[in-house]
Amino acid sequence: MFHRKVLSGVYIAGLAHAYPQYSLEQDEFQKMIETLYPRQQDFPGLQKLIQFNKRTQIQARSTIIDHSKWTEADAAPPRVSELSSIFRTDGVHLAAEACIKAMAEAHAEPLDITHVVAVTCTDQGNPGYDLLVCQVLQLPPNVERTLLHGVGCAGGLSALRAAANIAAAESQRGRPASILVVACELCSLFLRGELQAASQDEGLRIAPALFSDAAAALVVCNELALKQDASPTYQLQEWGSRLIPKTKEYMSYEMKSNGMIAVITKEVTKSSVSSILPMFNHLSSSPRPSSKRNKHQQSKTCDPRELDWAVHPGGAAILNGAQQALQLDDDHIRASRDIYCSYGNSSSVTVLIVLDRLRQMGRGRDGVVATSFGPGMVIEMCLMKRWREDKAVKPVQRVVNYGKWMLAMARTVACFRWSTSVRDRTEVRKSEAGKIGG
Repeated sequence: MFHRKVLSGVYIAGLAHAYPQYSLEQDEFQKMIETLYPRQQDFPGLQKLIQFNKRTQIQARSTIIDHSKWTEADAAPPRVSELSSIFRTDGVHLAAEACIKAMAEAHAEPLDITHVVAVTCTDQGNPGYDLLVCQVLQLPPNVERTLLHGVGCAGGLSALRAAANIAAAESQRGRPASILVVACELCSLFLRGELQAASQDEGLRIAPALFSDAAAALVVCNELALKQDASPTYQLQEWGSRLIPKTKEYMSYEMKSNGMIAVITKEVTKSSVSSILPMFNHLSSSPRPSSKRNKHQQSKTCDPRELDWAVHPGGAAILNGAQQALQLDDDHIRASRDIYCSYGNSSSVTVLIVLDRLRQMGRGRDGVVATSFGPGMVIEMCLMKRWREDKAVKPVQRVVNYGKWMLAMARTVACFRWSTSVRDRTEVRKSEAGKIGG
């Protein structure tokens, strides 16, 4: 367990996630490919993808799209503008749903939110989707927004790191800070483009068998903004980011004519796993403030086995490699494996969902390490400890009246789900009418 004397606390006061209503089950993956590509046996890339899917250990992938209605005519990827429109409606609604739940847990009203840090790699529209989420949540116009892009699967912790830096800086200025962190990825929007790329490539393109859709949100606050009636989930201890040298070509996610296409080489696993322990040793042994005179003392590196780990589940090989490299038991990474097997890899969102799942799995170890990897390649890491009702930190007492807002937001979420269902039924009727007319 790592220890530090906290002069200005940074806390996760609210944490939540949201998955869309549809899923692509393990045994449905091959059927979907066979539907879109009846002659899939003629495409080596698709055959390799089908076999890889059986080894992923993923039971289901959450998705915003109902794939069961697809036919061979749907194999061609939609226009990017169409996909962006879906993200900026359904994706925004999914993100808002996660935000509403996180704000409710933090007992935060819209007027309490001072900053928003958002991240995505599956939409590039301007203004950013974060503005649309702010409008749905009815956040005040003076909220300071930051939107991260280009960080891929590392993005969830990139956003958390940015929020932690903001909270710490505002503490130095003597101002309360409640930062809403939101991550949203709709990877399934580009599934047909990925499958088309796989059909044209004799090699193995693994992305279609790994990625899924989800959103997650956190309310990060400093000690000046912590509510009297709120019980934080985690208290952040240390955080950082590091570029892994000579790995830029190993991973990418770029816009092509048929959508966003991922390149994930076989070197990704080794590079990711080998970067974890050096990063952990660096953060866990960082100088800590030790007195009011601001002197620093070097901390001793702690044992990774003393902590719970929220490892970004980029794939089964990454989880297995991390477990072996850190000499961890299955119990140490139980939340990562549970989310990976149940829902797949939702890119930047996933590690935040793992943190949410981890707190639901019993008391656990006091210390927690969250780490993720993205294009660059980059490793992100955050050291934190579970909140154990430490009476040394006294949250700010403040009367909160968010009942009406919460009721309105609950109705809004229900409307999101209903409108999506209606739209799907309408699209099915149009498709069937087109077939009859043809």
